[in-house]
Amino acid sequence: MAKARSRTAARKIKDRWKAKSWYNILAPPSFDSVTVADTLADIPDNLINRVTGVSLQDLTNDFRKSHITLYFKIDRVEETNAYTQFVGHTLTSDYLRRMIRRRRSKIDGVYDVTTRDGAVLRVKPFATTDKRVQNSQRKVVREAMKKTMNDSAQTSTLSEFVKSILDGKTGSDIYKNCKKLYPVKRVEIYKTEVISPPTIKIEEKKPKKEEKEETKEPEKKEKKPTKKEKKTEEVKQPEKKEEEKQEETKADVKAEKKEEKPAKKEIKEKKPVAKKPSVKKPVAKKPKSKKPAAKKTTAKKAVKPKTTTKKKITTKKKTTKK
Repeated sequence: MAKARSRTAARKIKDRWKAKSWYNILAPPSFDSVTVADTLADIPDNLINRVTGVSLQDLTNDFRKSHITLYFKIDRVEETNAYTQFVGHTLTSDYLRRMIRRRRSKIDGVYDVTTRDGAVLRVKPFATTDKRVQNSQRKVVREAMKKTMNDSAQTSTLSEFVKSILDGKTGSDIYKNCKKLYPVKRVEIYKTEVISPPTIKIEEKKPKKEEKEETKEPEKKEKKPTKKEKKTEEVKQPEKKEEEKQEETKADVKAEKKEEKPAKKEIKEKKPVAKKPSVKKPVAKKPKSKKPAAKKTTAKKAVKPKTTTKKKITTKKKTTKK
């Protein structure tokens, strides 16, 4: 009886995987809302506050930024899409180990920064040097790092500030300011954390300027041609008539010149026709070319009998001596 009850109980248990469904995790709009990953959940409320880590290479297809990992936190769910917020980023450990070597010093810093839209960030930059540095020199470099981070955060929103960090603009600004005080080799921001999200909604300025330019330009362009069209038409019509007359006169002059030129050519062509037979008629030149050939043959024949006569004479002398 106990075995039969256990079998019936096992049949009643449902498979939890069949009850679950797939959800697409989307990146925030500052990263073009790209799909980051897919997750399973039986209830959409269970997805909230989940964190996913993605390399920046997967979002931008840039191999040079494979050492950066971004972290996104799910904020809300709509149908099968889960929307996220930026939480922070880090650099991989192998990338950091490459820059830190022996007989060099590493200057770290931890700063809490507030952006223009009210978000609070904890930023952790570091700088490396070619030689070992004293504590007094480290303080000077840290103060310069803190000043540049606060200045850049106060003049930009959270999305703009994060983009400047990932692109390396803030690191280059820190490098320029620190180099005046002490020669620094490289500056990197290896970690960021969002302590509190933005509280103020600020619209970007760029689209507003573009809209104003688009609205103003067509109005001016439409009004100007209406005033100038009549003037240009009145001025251009007489000019065209004068140009046409000049072209007609030029065409007539060219046609007359063309008619005169072939008449001169015919006269020049007829003159050499009468001279050519006078040059070709003399036949005295032909035998001249044959005579030297005949002389050559006679010269050759005259040479041959001389050799024969010499031989005969020699034979006669020999017979007489005997």
